[in-house]
Amino acid sequence: MKQTNISRLARSYLTTSEPKSRFQARLGSWYRLWRRFKTSPTGILGLAFVVVLVLTALFAPLLPIADPLSQQLTDRLSPPSFEHPLGTDGLGRDVLARTIWGARPTLLIITMVLALTAPIGTLIGALAGLLGGLWDRILMRFCDAFMAFPRLVLALAIAAVLGANVATVVLAISITAWTPYARVARTEAASIRNLDFLGASRALGASNLRLLVHHVLPLCFPSMVVRLALDAPGVILVVSGLGFLGLGLKPPTPEWGAIVADGRSVILEAPWITTWPGLAILLSGLAFNLFGDCLRDALDQGER
Repeated sequence: MKQTNISRLARSYLTTSEPKSRFQARLGSWYRLWRRFKTSPTGILGLAFVVVLVLTALFAPLLPIADPLSQQLTDRLSPPSFEHPLGTDGLGRDVLARTIWGARPTLLIITMVLALTAPIGTLIGALAGLLGGLWDRILMRFCDAFMAFPRLVLALAIAAVLGANVATVVLAISITAWTPYARVARTEAASIRNLDFLGASRALGASNLRLLVHHVLPLCFPSMVVRLALDAPGVILVVSGLGFLGLGLKPPTPEWGAIVADGRSVILEAPWITTWPGLAILLSGLAFNLFGDCLRDALDQGER
């Protein structure tokens, strides 16, 4: 009799609607999130800049701009003009074209780093929070060990040893970038570990893997999305820092940090070389931060 009551209670917790209704509910939740998000002008501004940046980088080959690798020594250090709207660098290359094309490797590295670190970190943190006990302590001490390494210093060391290429930069940043996701996911998973609906699922024989996939990870997804947006500026700074120090992508590939480094020796003579890629780094980081902050606020309003 007692087992029958437990099973009935479990089924009451786990009863779900038809797939179509679930889809409509999910669509409705995204629409409500958008309605809360669009009330923030700064969030819309940040999102608009991010969208423009991504579209410009994607369609850079189709834009009516100069070849970013073409050298014209006769036009060396030319100031902004009709032919070169943002001037040229020390080798006569168009600064506008190099700034636009410089967004491509930066966004590619951001995408690869976040696509690698967010799932791994969230999975480790959710598993630690769900299991608790010894597993929680082991996984979190493992996380603490990686958090102890300074991100930029470790990235510099790895890039110096393995050489300058996209894979090296992604690896150098990803080694420590997954730890914040693990921390956040662990906190959220631990807060629901002893709730009734998980106990009901266990009473029906659900394994920890099923609980993790169907209950814990979906609850960690919103915070992971917010963290993705807030982590992007940090990745931009690390990528640009590596490029500035000559440990990023190999020249002559246009990259914002490398372009700034190229212009530092003539910054008084031709300040436009460093100004525009530096401004691109600043505005990109600011846009991602504004978007992430407002997205977090919109999610918090939905929980209240």
